[in-house]
Amino acid sequence: MAGAQDSLTADPLTTTAVAITGRDRGSVSLSACARAFTRFGSPRVLAAFFAAFLAARIVVGDWSWRDVAVAAGLIAAQPFTEWLIHVFLLHSRPRHLGRFTIDLPTARMHRWHHRNPTVLEGVLIPGSLIAGFLVPVTVAMWLLSWPLALTGGTHAGLLLTLMMASCVLVATYEWCHFLIHTPYRPKRRYYRNIWRSHRLHHFKNEHFWFGVSSDAADRVLGTSPEQGSVPRSETVKSLGVSG
Repeated sequence: MAGAQDSLTADPLTTTAVAITGRDRGSVSLSACARAFTRFGSPRVLAAFFAAFLAARIVVGDWSWRDVAVAAGLIAAQPFTEWLIHVFLLHSRPRHLGRFTIDLPTARMHRWHHRNPTVLEGVLIPGSLIAGFLVPVTVAMWLLSWPLALTGGTHAGLLLTLMMASCVLVATYEWCHFLIHTPYRPKRRYYRNIWRSHRLHHFKNEHFWFGVSSDAADRVLGTSPEQGSVPRSETVKSLGVSG
């Protein structure tokens, strides 16, 4: 574990160490995991942005059915958004352009996470990346809310509703991902399903089971096969990238 902590300290993309008392599987409570989760930067940053968006939304006012519609649409799309980000952003490989190498920070961090799946400090998105990620998300949500705003809704209000929903969905993803990597054992069917799928992604084959907070996209897009039909990957930890 000392070696893992040394690697952690040397990696600027990771956060400070957080311990969960009772490391034996079965002895870790959900509340202990929740307390550890809230000590990371990611949930704090998301909570702060959510509070700011909520305050602004209250000031704008003019609530309508459109707020429910855009939030529901975003929630329905979440499994597929999560799948696309995991496949094309987190699993992207370094690209070489002449003398330059383009290696996304998110992909580099994710490879570190695959090499050290039991180290909780590499599970969550750093708060600084969360804040930066919300910039393009805001642009995307502005474009997404424009058509409904033309029907009579307040564009600023719909945008803020979408941003609030985005914060909740990212926080849900972060919590599910964090909990799966703790020693906490699943007790309910839904969590058992995503727990099992994500562990297969980490320990059997990285080309399948991309869902984290939901396995719906995997089922629709054909990346949730019977585990017996999938060979064990030799690159499940490196994601095919050396170094």
